[in-house]
Amino acid sequence: MLAFALLTRLPLPRLAMRPDVTLPDYMWAFPIVGFVVGHVAAFAYVLAREEGGLGANLSALLAMAAAMLVTGALHEDGLADLADGIGGGRTRERKLEIMRDSSIGSYGAVALFVVLGVRWSALASISDLHAAMGALVLSHVLPRGFLGIVPEYWRPARADGLASTASKGNLISAAAAIGLSLAIVFLLGAGPAGFGALVAACAGVVGIAALASRYLGGYTGDVFGAAEQIAEALVLIVAADLFSH
Repeated sequence: MLAFALLTRLPLPRLAMRPDVTLPDYMWAFPIVGFVVGHVAAFAYVLAREEGGLGANLSALLAMAAAMLVTGALHEDGLADLADGIGGGRTRERKLEIMRDSSIGSYGAVALFVVLGVRWSALASISDLHAAMGALVLSHVLPRGFLGIVPEYWRPARADGLASTASKGNLISAAAAIGLSLAIVFLLGAGPAGFGALVAACAGVVGIAALASRYLGGYTGDVFGAAEQIAEALVLIVAADLFSH
């Protein structure tokens, strides 16, 4: 419930946050959230393509819109903030200050345009209906499944905010998230494409975490969002390539 309350805008009952339950403690459930969000996107895709008779391009766009509606574009916001901060600030302090600004700058706008365009183009290039549905689910499950490794190997960039509650990782929770992701790959029967997507998701999350550590001195809540977006784009690229074969 905590994972769904954090990562989605679904109408859930309010939960009393316990001080002894930190973010890493329930990150094991992130792939489950991704599984649900991915199926919402897949349902929108099928509805548009099969029932609505729309082409792959428009169906892919509507599937992405459905996912962003469920999540409140939470991860897209993190991507834009990280791009603005790293691109616009000269010092670590200034980068973090820019990331807290609610307005979007040129770097954030360009990052969103490129990443959303890559996701849309990759998904639209998958001609097989069932393969596209599987790619959508994997693209939401796997990036969230690897986010738990970030607090294991990096530290928060700030003493406050969401990331500060993840100053100590939870190895069991992180391992459980990856295990759930693997189980979902087997469940979907994705084969080589699924394992290629696993590697892509891990590379995306680790790459953004390392970038944030280099320029910000650690991670923030926006870094989690940006890592999910980059990993999601990489998963769709790999899926588009391997499913086409």
